[in-house]
Amino acid sequence: MTICLIDTSILCEILEVPRKNGNFEAILAELKRKERDRESLFIPLSTILETGNHIGQNGDGRQRREAASRFVRMIEQAVRGETPFLPTRFFRPQDLLTWIDDFPDWAGRGSGFGDLTILREFERQCERHRGRRVYIWSTDRHLSSYHREP
Repeated sequence: MTICLIDTSILCEILEVPRKNGNFEAILAELKRKERDRESLFIPLSTILETGNHIGQNGDGRQRREAASRFVRMIEQAVRGETPFLPTRFFRPQDLLTWIDDFPDWAGRGSGFGDLTILREFERQCERHRGRRVYIWSTDRHLSSYHREP
């Protein structure tokens, strides 16, 4: 089975976040294919945080509230195991200390801390599931390039 880490760009599409979506139909079709193929779909904590930030900063008050309500329902359902998505575990303090040390070099390449934590989650999943395909589903070319075959 395949492990798929969902990036903020994809979650914003699925939730139809104002000004952060535009390819909903194609993303939804791809999501259905992933579900049909029984991929394990994980939402990293940083994806949840970044998506919440995008929701709070976009659209008018009504649009923000509607998107926030969709977001809350999805995340609550994911935590309860009622969606095809599962949240990843929270960071351990030691992980965070290691990642924060890597951040200056990462930032120097033009990427944010959220992307770095998604990459570190990708590496963790690769380590845990050596015999499985692991990849990041993103509309961002940089993140979508992370793909490991078993």
